[in-house]
Amino acid sequence: MDMPTSRGAHLVARDRRLALGGGMLGRFAAGRAEAVVARIDAGLATGSLDATLPDGRRVLLGGRAPGAVAAISLRNWLPVVRLMLSGSAGFARAYFDGDWTSPDPVAIFELFVANRTTLGSAARAQGATRLLNRLVRAVEERVHPRRNIEFHYDLGNDFYAAWLDPGMTYSSALFDGTDDLEAAQTAKIRALLDAVGVKPGDRLLEIGCGWGSLAEIATRDYGATVHGITLSAEQLAYARARVPGATFGLTDYRAVTGTYDHVVSVEMFEAVGERNWPTFMDVVRARLRPGGRAGLQVITIADDVFDAYRASTDFIQAYIFPGGMLPSPNRLRGVATAAGFRVAAERNFGGDYARTLACWRTQFDAAAAAGRLPPGFDDRFITLWQYYLMYCEGGFRGGGLDVVQTVLTIV
Repeated sequence: MDMPTSRGAHLVARDRRLALGGGMLGRFAAGRAEAVVARIDAGLATGSLDATLPDGRRVLLGGRAPGAVAAISLRNWLPVVRLMLSGSAGFARAYFDGDWTSPDPVAIFELFVANRTTLGSAARAQGATRLLNRLVRAVEERVHPRRNIEFHYDLGNDFYAAWLDPGMTYSSALFDGTDDLEAAQTAKIRALLDAVGVKPGDRLLEIGCGWGSLAEIATRDYGATVHGITLSAEQLAYARARVPGATFGLTDYRAVTGTYDHVVSVEMFEAVGERNWPTFMDVVRARLRPGGRAGLQVITIADDVFDAYRASTDFIQAYIFPGGMLPSPNRLRGVATAAGFRVAAERNFGGDYARTLACWRTQFDAAAAAGRLPPGFDDRFITLWQYYLMYCEGGFRGGGLDVVQTVLTIV
């Protein structure tokens, strides 16, 4: 294999005719793209990126210290231009259009996330695009909470059944002494129920019940009385058929009444939007009896990039979870304490999420290759979901994302 001929900004050629076609605009865009390449090179404190440029030259970006090793081939300068204008969402669109390829996209995402502080704004939307993205997200949070859930979860139960574990659990597993995904999902659920102290006869509210995996274990193995709520009609029908001993409703969390011994929620908090975080915590507190405990499993984004993250719209918000927003660990603790909670325990297992995503991707790829996905999902949709799973895996591998089970008690 040929080795890169050069390293970094010093060796990016001046030939800009290949950028986006000929002419002044193309030359200008290519010049800006090369400047971004130089910024990426300067920002890679660890790891390296072997980049094949549009004119066929190979350059090594980074390479200063050990870390993720990635490779990318640019068919043209559009991926870099889109990265400049629209951040990770634009970079994803360039991938869908075939403007860049990689033997391992996960390694690219891991590399960028691991260097998130030194890269700064190199991979985030800028200027008017950033402002527009923020406005769109604000509208999604205010007006379309139910549509945001349906957008993702009402793709059909058969779609998810084709690649999730047999227990139909769509959240991070906990590989605690097991290599089996289904067993690891069960371990995750038991860890959360044990952490809040569920015992026979307890009344349990689950906000975002999914397809009923937690409700099934809580009723069958812990003797709890479970009330689960969701905004997905597909999930509701599945959960009702699966766990007849529990009750389920197509209900917004703000409309729930009554009190419960415990409230649990697994990776639902991320979907409500930042402006609704205080309301979510207030509702959880209002539904708990005195002495009750809440257990939340939440994906978090690193504190050191939270402000930059919240100022733009990333690939996940643009394509997968419109209106969604990850809290940082400090923001999650802060909104909980502001609602009158004490953080009684925390368990982080982001490495297990990377492993879960790798399992899902293997199973998704196998289902797609074998034609086991339901009709109606075309090649572009399949590519979108493959990218989504790789993007998230890289985020956890790079340390920018984590997942926590946090136990809250009323002060």
